[in-house]
Amino acid sequence: MNITVFLGSRAGRDPAIRAALVELAAWIGEAGHTLVYGGSRVGLMGVLAETAKAHGAKVIGIEPRFFVEACLQFDGADELIVTEDMADRKDRLIRMADAVIAFPGGMGTLEELSQALSMVNLGHAAPVCIVYNVNGYYDSLRALLDRMVADGFYPAAQRDAVAFAETLSDVRAAVEGGVRA
Repeated sequence: MNITVFLGSRAGRDPAIRAALVELAAWIGEAGHTLVYGGSRVGLMGVLAETAKAHGAKVIGIEPRFFVEACLQFDGADELIVTEDMADRKDRLIRMADAVIAFPGGMGTLEELSQALSMVNLGHAAPVCIVYNVNGYYDSLRALLDRMVADGFYPAAQRDAVAFAETLSDVRAAVEGGVRA
């Protein structure tokens, strides 16, 4: 299964987030899945790729040309897909996914998740969508999605198909259960 992970290119400050990421990456490899991610070697992205690779995962990085020219790519990837821009990168990350996991990150992560949910809702992609809510990181997003439903801007059926995972066990259950947005 291709598992696309959206996450930060920075390390963040909460050590529990890094620990959860190492656990997630190890599971991806040990379960025989393929990791698809943004292709960088820095921050949490580098930890994800190195750990998944060390645990046997095939690693596919998707990196825009300007990041490759700045030498930010993870050189240990089994495959590096170079895109012309960020829009093409996001599209490929989503279209290659059987499951999308949004891990804690910044604005890029939020943008990627938003695009994935939009593409799924429009029927342009079909991954399982999981928000990995480590230490309540995405509690505000969950509240916003619930508010969108309450105010009539987001269909309840589509909201219910977004899995919020608090633990790796929750992530595994969502991936294995195959709930589609």
